[in-house]
Amino acid sequence: MERRTLSRRRFAQALGAAVGATLVAPKFFPDSSSTVAQARLPLGQPPDAIQLNSNENPYGAPPKAREAMTRSQGVASRYPDSTEAQMVEAIARYHRVKPENVILGCGSGEILRVAATAFLSSGKNVVVAEPTFEAVLAFARVTTAQPIKVPLTSDFRHDLPKMAAACNEKTGLVYICNPNNPTGTIVTRDELSAFFSRAPQSATILVDEAYHHFVEHPRYATAFDWFGKQPNLLVVRTFSKIYGMAGMRLGYAVGTPERIRAMRPYLCWNNANASVLEAALACFGDEAYIAQQRKLFNDTRRWLCKEFEKDGRRYIPSETNFVMVDVGGDVAPFIPKFREKKILVGRKFPSMGNWLRISIGTQKEMEAFVAALREIVPAKSARLSQAMARDAA
Repeated sequence: MERRTLSRRRFAQALGAAVGATLVAPKFFPDSSSTVAQARLPLGQPPDAIQLNSNENPYGAPPKAREAMTRSQGVASRYPDSTEAQMVEAIARYHRVKPENVILGCGSGEILRVAATAFLSSGKNVVVAEPTFEAVLAFARVTTAQPIKVPLTSDFRHDLPKMAAACNEKTGLVYICNPNNPTGTIVTRDELSAFFSRAPQSATILVDEAYHHFVEHPRYATAFDWFGKQPNLLVVRTFSKIYGMAGMRLGYAVGTPERIRAMRPYLCWNNANASVLEAALACFGDEAYIAQQRKLFNDTRRWLCKEFEKDGRRYIPSETNFVMVDVGGDVAPFIPKFREKKILVGRKFPSMGNWLRISIGTQKEMEAFVAALREIVPAKSARLSQAMARDAA
């Protein structure tokens, strides 16, 4: 069977269409001018474009992971069963659970597909924030489950009380992206705790923590804090973001043995390749590396937000490796204007049509983006847009 490795960013678009019809190794803590080699770009894109559109890590995988990928060539002819078991055991030890609580996925995208297939069907519904990462909704269409979209709060966060109220006996899945993609916002420990106490026990609550490692907010809490206390909880993470392995495809989920058993039949056989497993084992749980990457990304993001403030631009405070900025009008015509300047920016989110999502790249890449932004959307226009928004409020 042919396998197609879809990134989180292209996953929903590819699925919707189907339903309708040598890394250059930087230093361990790289200089802001260092980047990995450009990935293969879609047809029609400039070959040397700055890629700020997919929330990737421009610095690449950790050196230990790259070394492990190279070593893995020696076992390329063998199925990775034993390495897969080692990875499951490593995740179980890290989260203080048993191996039967863990499954691996070809990226977290496969985990989301499997969860939708296992817990949704015709007559069921899925409760999500609007907007959020679209993958679960795309799969819900395949299962013919009903989507229930709950608008974000006025400060662009999940409205968990309203999401809890939207649940009923037909709710098969609740999807919480924390931090949320595309807004970069979080729900707090207290808000998550209150939600768990109100949501029906019959529904699976899937908390997607793809961007967990970037969070610094003191009121944030990982859903793992409730593991063992909340039997309907499923927590999903990925190696695509802070670990810099988006192209290698590895994610995982942790849940009760019952829920993991319900999902397992829908997984692909040997869904994690030997190279990514060796790489992930080499760097998983390296807290020093995670802290350095978090500081690098968050410092660059803070610099970018200060530039927005200098221009009088509205932006959404973020706890991730991306940020949304108000361009004062429909973002659709601005996207090709950035492309002309060899800068790729995020797609349009229909319910937030004026907001452009920008991934955090290197310092030099962000400086190039700010220069382009000031040409395409002058600061004077941004200040006028901000004043109009205040008047409307």
